[in-house]
Amino acid sequence: MSVAKNMPILIVDDYATMLHILKNLLAQLSFTNIHMARNGDEALTMLRASGPFDLVISDWNMQPTTGLDLLKAVRADENLKKIPFIMVTAETKTENVVAAKQAGVSNYIVKPFTADTLKAKMASVLGPF
Repeated sequence: MSVAKNMPILIVDDYATMLHILKNLLAQLSFTNIHMARNGDEALTMLRASGPFDLVISDWNMQPTTGLDLLKAVRADENLKKIPFIMVTAETKTENVVAAKQAGVSNYIVKPFTADTLKAKMASVLGPF
């Protein structure tokens, strides 16, 4: 079964430029139902109110709620905990990768990355497309 290109995807980043880059990369991969949140708090509100989303792609370094805190909140919420969650970060520290894995991240992408990298990470979480 292939991944539906109209599945709702929530991308989260506090930099508008990065949101647009992610949206464009997803569009290059033919995804059409892309929603954006400017921080973890906004994302959590959207996930709880607007959902359901089939995938969350979130930056790690955001204020006031980090991507890691968002991930922990998603995994602690009975209605959200099964949503695949990909963390995006410029951080390559081993302890960050370990913290994200312990919090239940589905996959991890280090910036900068290409559409091919994004596709591979998404395919590992969602299945081939």
